[in-house]
Amino acid sequence: TMQARCAPVSLHPQCLDFKPPFKPQEDLQFCAMYRNFGCCDSAKDQELMAKFYKIMDNFDNYGYANCAGYVQDLLCQECSPYAAHLFDAEDPSTPIRTLPGLCPDYCSQFWLKCRSTITLLSDDLQLAQAEPDQVQFCQHLELEDPDYCYPHLLSNEQLTQNLGHVRADPEGCLQLCLEEVANGLRNPLAMVHANDGTHRFFIAEQVGLVWTYLPDRSKLEKPFLNITKAVLTSPWEGDERGFLGLTFHPDYKYNGKLYVYYSVEIGFDERIRVSEFRVSPGDMNVVDHASERIILEVDEPASNHNGGMVMFADDGYLYIFTGDGGMAGDPFGKYGNAQNKSALLGKVLRINVDDNDRGPLYRIPSDNPFVRERGARPEVYAYGVRNMWRCSVDRGDPLTKEGKGRIFCGDVGQNKFEEIDIIEKGRNYGWRAKEGFSCYDKKLCANSSLDDVLPIYAYPHKMGKSVTGGYVYRGCEYPNLNGMYIFGDFMSGRMMSLQENKNTGQWNYHEICMGMGLTCAFPGLINNYYQYIISFAEDEAGELYFMSTGVPSATSPTGVVYKLVDPSRRAPPRQCHYDPLPVRVKSKLITFRPKEKAAAVTTTLPQTTTKPPRHTRRKNRRKKGKHRSESGLVPAAVPQSGAVRLAGDEQGRDDRGRVEIFANGEWGTVCDDLWNTKNAAVVCRQLGFRFALKASKHSEFGEGKSLRILLDDVQCEGTEESLLDCQHTDIGMHNCAHYEDAGVICGNSDYVDA
Repeated sequence: TMQARCAPVSLHPQCLDFKPPFKPQEDLQFCAMYRNFGCCDSAKDQELMAKFYKIMDNFDNYGYANCAGYVQDLLCQECSPYAAHLFDAEDPSTPIRTLPGLCPDYCSQFWLKCRSTITLLSDDLQLAQAEPDQVQFCQHLELEDPDYCYPHLLSNEQLTQNLGHVRADPEGCLQLCLEEVANGLRNPLAMVHANDGTHRFFIAEQVGLVWTYLPDRSKLEKPFLNITKAVLTSPWEGDERGFLGLTFHPDYKYNGKLYVYYSVEIGFDERIRVSEFRVSPGDMNVVDHASERIILEVDEPASNHNGGMVMFADDGYLYIFTGDGGMAGDPFGKYGNAQNKSALLGKVLRINVDDNDRGPLYRIPSDNPFVRERGARPEVYAYGVRNMWRCSVDRGDPLTKEGKGRIFCGDVGQNKFEEIDIIEKGRNYGWRAKEGFSCYDKKLCANSSLDDVLPIYAYPHKMGKSVTGGYVYRGCEYPNLNGMYIFGDFMSGRMMSLQENKNTGQWNYHEICMGMGLTCAFPGLINNYYQYIISFAEDEAGELYFMSTGVPSATSPTGVVYKLVDPSRRAPPRQCHYDPLPVRVKSKLITFRPKEKAAAVTTTLPQTTTKPPRHTRRKNRRKKGKHRSESGLVPAAVPQSGAVRLAGDEQGRDDRGRVEIFANGEWGTVCDDLWNTKNAAVVCRQLGFRFALKASKHSEFGEGKSLRILLDDVQCEGTEESLLDCQHTDIGMHNCAHYEDAGVICGNSDYVDA
């Protein structure tokens, strides 16, 4: 699975309900210091204020003047964004403290002035027993992690900096977490909701099955739709044919109609088909399979580039996204299919399927751009597309509705660039004249009448070779993500985001990583996913999901659906509450059981037979016995091919450094083009450590200029014996320099010893 790829982060804001902090909807009157970001809403604030007055009623004016500040401080730490740490609540299996962890100097002042408040603040018997003895009492309130004690944590810059913002690692990678939502799926490539108030979601598999899931994530045993007999696909990895898309009519609640897009074989011809189905009158969780009406069929000259997206936009029309017909370079006709407006391939089509029970199955919207152009198909809405894989409609900013209705698409590239486009009526998206921002067909590219729209973002194949378009986040639960377009790459497994700069109109790019260290240490959250990102989804409430698989075959049940979670901030409690409409269930329910586990920090490595080196917080402690060399390895006569060593850590620590590998009789370095935690895992396990805490890039541990670069483009599963067993370029072949030398930080516990 894809693991966290970013530097561990020590700060981990968390409330006593084990969730991230939030900005309260109403102002706090008592614990006002946490009015902008913390763990209390106004109801909790009032409750703490009542408790304060109940305690302070026991004191005269002198006692009030001396102790009111202390009592308020201690009570209000329940509202601190670090409440879970202060009350030692991070481990749900241990009892929560009744008083927050105090720093020794503050504790002794509190004890000297106001120890009489202790039994009023807490009914903890151990505290009551320790109360007469200052040393014993303050030891009892000490925290294992002194960074988090009150009040020093308020002045700890590491803990207060960027508090409440999406956290980024030193390389600017945004750290998010995941929640597993469904598993055991075969190439899940669409997850949609019916917008009918039930908050069900429907997940489609490439083989032609669609499953119903209830809001509690249980799955109905009987499929919603089963057209496996009609769907053309195969078990071979990477087959682009199959059931490719589905969408519900905007008035589904009243007309029961849905639309699907799939591959079929008619005689010797392969086609793509868009059909309309109706839900069964007797069961709201099953389609009436006899109701199929074929809306549109298009001949496919090759088995790849089948498009596959169908969706309704805000104008109520059905949009169909076709591929360019396949092969390579759109070789069809004089200019290719995509530039030819009389062909339906390589297009965005827009049709009207309303009121189609009598007469034609679809009509052409009167404002379609090429209705009056001779020779052009009237269905065409936009052209010059190669193979758009996954498009979405922006719901707009929850308050201002800014951005509402924009259509975003990922368009898969040929051999150099992947791109993200915003679809506009009548526009040309450039293929095959252009790929991304660059010319593909030089002759067509030079044509002044091309007048094409440039992508909002394009990335080279070094970052990924097959874009999977996503969504602009407009959900309620994670306000920090609002307006962020989140998408991925099917081949590299890279998760990415774009955010529009309102002033310049430019889109700013940030990679998304899985949170490291304690970042995802919340109940039910994980920080790894399967590499092949097939699709993204939005539920009825607007929360964001993606689907990926470990084996990209239509018959491999390794597909998982994940929900994206921002661990840095949530919406205030009850703000996102909704009541799903009841669902009448006639089929047996299968309860959801999550299978994925959080990686301890990143990659948990199997124990090796060699004894791992001692990992201790005390520096410069060496085990007696065998002499260790600078790199932390026992010197050997002649290294085996594939042996690794670590070098370049300024403090000489043996758990981190630049990776140097022995191959073809010499030591050399490794380039960081595709360097990730799975690769680091192989190195760390080889050296006898259990964890790969970080895959470090950009010569963090110096440049190994005295050595040759021996490996580039390394891609490991994480279980190999050595880097030589992973995919890589030929030994000694590379297209990089020493400033990209890769390194690792290894360990046997889940923290980085700084």
